[in-house]
Amino acid sequence: MPAKKTASPLALGLHELSIQLDEQALNFNHTDELEPFRGVLGQERAVEALQFGVAMPRSGYNVFVMGESGTGRFSYVQRYLKAEAKRQATPSDYCYVNHFDEPREPKVLELPSGTACQLIAVIDQLLDNLLATFPAVFETPAFQQRKAAIERIFNQQYDRALDKVERKALEKNVALYRDANNVAFTPMQDGKALDETEFAQLPEAVRERFHEDISALEDYLSAELSNLPQWKRENSNQLRQLNEEVITEALQPLLDPLREQYAEQACVLAYLEAMQANLQKVVIDLLVEERPLESRPDAYKKQLLTELYAPSLVVGHGEQAGAPVVFEAHPSYDNLFGRVEYVSDQGVLSTSYRQIRPGALHRANGGYLVLEAEKMLAEPFVWEALKRSLHSRTLKMESPLAELGRLAAVSLSPQVIPLHIKVILIGSRHVYYTLQDLDPDFQEMFRVLVDFDEDLPCTGESLESFAQLLKTRCSEEGLAPLTRAAVQRLVIYSARLAEHQRRLSARIADVFQLVSEADFLRNLAGDPYTDVQHIERALKAKATRTGRVSARILDDMLDGVILIDTEGAAVGKCNGLTVLEVGDSAFGVPARISATVYPGGNGIVDIEREVNLGQPIHSKGVMILTGYLGSRYAQQFPLEISASIALEQSYGYVDGDSASLGEVCALISALSRTPLKQCFAITGSINQFGEVQAVGGVNEKIEGFFRLCEARGLTGEQGVIIPRSNVPSLILEQRVIDAVKAGRFHIYAVRQVDEALGLLLGEDAGALADDGQFAEGSVNARVVERLHDIAQLSEDEREEAEGAEGAEGSEEADAKG
Repeated sequence: MPAKKTASPLALGLHELSIQLDEQALNFNHTDELEPFRGVLGQERAVEALQFGVAMPRSGYNVFVMGESGTGRFSYVQRYLKAEAKRQATPSDYCYVNHFDEPREPKVLELPSGTACQLIAVIDQLLDNLLATFPAVFETPAFQQRKAAIERIFNQQYDRALDKVERKALEKNVALYRDANNVAFTPMQDGKALDETEFAQLPEAVRERFHEDISALEDYLSAELSNLPQWKRENSNQLRQLNEEVITEALQPLLDPLREQYAEQACVLAYLEAMQANLQKVVIDLLVEERPLESRPDAYKKQLLTELYAPSLVVGHGEQAGAPVVFEAHPSYDNLFGRVEYVSDQGVLSTSYRQIRPGALHRANGGYLVLEAEKMLAEPFVWEALKRSLHSRTLKMESPLAELGRLAAVSLSPQVIPLHIKVILIGSRHVYYTLQDLDPDFQEMFRVLVDFDEDLPCTGESLESFAQLLKTRCSEEGLAPLTRAAVQRLVIYSARLAEHQRRLSARIADVFQLVSEADFLRNLAGDPYTDVQHIERALKAKATRTGRVSARILDDMLDGVILIDTEGAAVGKCNGLTVLEVGDSAFGVPARISATVYPGGNGIVDIEREVNLGQPIHSKGVMILTGYLGSRYAQQFPLEISASIALEQSYGYVDGDSASLGEVCALISALSRTPLKQCFAITGSINQFGEVQAVGGVNEKIEGFFRLCEARGLTGEQGVIIPRSNVPSLILEQRVIDAVKAGRFHIYAVRQVDEALGLLLGEDAGALADDGQFAEGSVNARVVERLHDIAQLSEDEREEAEGAEGAEGSEEADAKG
């Protein structure tokens, strides 16, 4: 193994490479010794906001829960709402019933909580009683006698009229014949009716007289029966009145107990009255068989009665106590606002109030409705309809297709239901700010923001809560308890997710996923507790599952397909560090940064931007280089330079400014013709004053270069240069820390460009003296000298060009003279 180098003041110590846990912070052996955790980890601001939003009774104070998935926002909101809802009054039940005067506009019944199903059962029993009562009441002797009396009066009037006509006909020797529907006259002779043959044998004068007499008798019959329609109307009215009286008398003992039972509910009483009035109109048609041979079964009659009179349940709360909490996973229009279904009868679509299907807003009315904002906004018509309902505080069921004129069938227009609800939207920050910018109604309707942080301070209290939360989740899901060492490893994993040594990630779901995978491995091994080795094996297994792309890239580097040097030195080249994200994996990949310089006035050309691969932030970082070079090196002459910078073998879009530190070092190397050590990789952003700024993904970047160096063999010279401000972000893999401890790999942190140059060049870059000059012979002095030479060369070229133009102008003037 090579001898250790003399430590550089820029080299980081072992204690700076990862989180340092207080040994007293986790004072237990196994998590089953801990108390369970209730609440949400490290989200005090969000908890207070949610408590305020739920408690605020005024309209418009709906809640938007903002944060990234995996932070526990959904589970905590559900848990808190259910706890709060239990202490609140249970809202009313609702049923739709038939509007007999206008069936297309069903009426709604608002009932005390838990009584809707009871009313439905009572009405169902009433329908059974109707089937038992009718048509039996029309078969009683009393009814038959009254009906016979009415019919007898009509028959007597009819018979008296016909008797009168018959007596007059006999005086004319004419017989009167009648059957059920017809009355006819026939000539008689000697008291005997004549048939057609006999009548034809009579003398013509006699036949003529009979014709005259029969014609007169028909006129007389018409006169006597002129009141027959009135007699029939009176008979029908009397029979109808009789039927109504009998129906009323039969209904009274059935309905009176219901009226008494629901005396305090005006809407039910009104429905019973409307139901009785309608029954008087239709009970004969539905329940009384005029032709016994065509009798209908009771099941068919019960179905007809049910379709007319049985209430259709919209929402019933049963035995549950408190306000409802409803989460709609698929917030389509129909699932939220309900729908009207149709049945097809011989190709014709029809519907009724019995086909009304409630939505999530009906079920959540009087309580809380939880929706995922992204899913809701992806559904057509939903957002505008939800705003209308919240603004009007009414729940109206209608089809959005009807407004577009695409609903061919006749639909219903059910009576609106009062809406008392608090909507909780759960979504990302992007969705929240987009709605704020684009929809002026959003801020008025969702006035409470519950903002879930992405990380939390890593304090003794939060570590204890973290361990208790792990214990609670393991207990809930039947997982084995965790050892103290396993919890410590999970703390390190959480800090790495947060990319900060003094913070923990709020993405608890990722930690729980790792615990589940480690428990699976523990179960295979037959161990009683999940220990640190199970956690490490789970992490390694996941890295293997998702590591195909990173392994292939590493193989290409080792094979020389991707050109990355880890030893030697080169002018205008250095190793930059990038992070690639593929699916749910992110890994660091070194990339060569190259720069070339030549005389000209094109400035610094970003090749990535010129070919439309450089994204705005990357292009901004390159443009800052011009400002830095000018302010640093070209104070006494114009910056006349043509330079090209590229991220070599990059065939996709490049974004971020983390390569700008490497780019300026490569550019300075090209200007000063001084080689840079290839055993280093560098990352960092710079400003126009040469200050090095923090970048993201620093752990993955360091480990990406380390894997390449390890695969080629660690020499003790290799290392990574990062911004000093990124040191708190370091939570490195243990094998990297072990290599640093053994002196086989190094990590340096810099604050200025010159510090990075000193490491890459192996010499001091050269400080700026009070007179504004760099130390003679230093790299920075050579840069100034090169820039001055290029500027002077550009000036000489301009003067020659101007002289040539002047001479050409003189020759033209002489020619004209």
